[in-house]
Amino acid sequence: MDKITEIRIHGRGGQGAVTTAELMAVAAFKDGKFSQAVPKFGPERRGSPVEAYCRLAKEFITLRTQVYEPDYVIVLDESLTHSLDVTTGLRKGGVILINAEGKKGFGTFPTYTVDANKIAMEILGRPIVNTIMLGAFAKATKLVTLESLVEAIGERFSGPVKEKNILAIKRAYEETKA
Repeated sequence: MDKITEIRIHGRGGQGAVTTAELMAVAAFKDGKFSQAVPKFGPERRGSPVEAYCRLAKEFITLRTQVYEPDYVIVLDESLTHSLDVTTGLRKGGVILINAEGKKGFGTFPTYTVDANKIAMEILGRPIVNTIMLGAFAKATKLVTLESLVEAIGERFSGPVKEKNILAIKRAYEETKA
């Protein structure tokens, strides 16, 4: 990671896209990287498409804008791919991680999938997939470690919510497929 690595997260209002970016930034910091989470706010409501961004680097990050040309795209809700082009601006060689059953393809972009909805319902009892997608991201990219994610989740949540989320990210890590 010689440059700034940029990640764009697509979700729907209420799915935790901003929390995803924040937890990823905390985990990267714990791994010894400089990191930044950038929310994109607007008039969104629950269920409306939203974006959040994360940057990771070996040196201090001075850039303070939204991400226009991401290296990675995380899609929390597969239905978003029917109404918007999640590959917009994705750099050559960029990677997509999507919450979907089975395999998905996006042209020449390498794509990783995990059925985060299924994991969420089985472990959390609710279709909240943001932390699960972080486990998948760790597996697909190796940019953050599973250990740092467990630590970040442990600082953000407590009790049964913490334990279930840790179990869910570990399962996503194991089940993510290229």
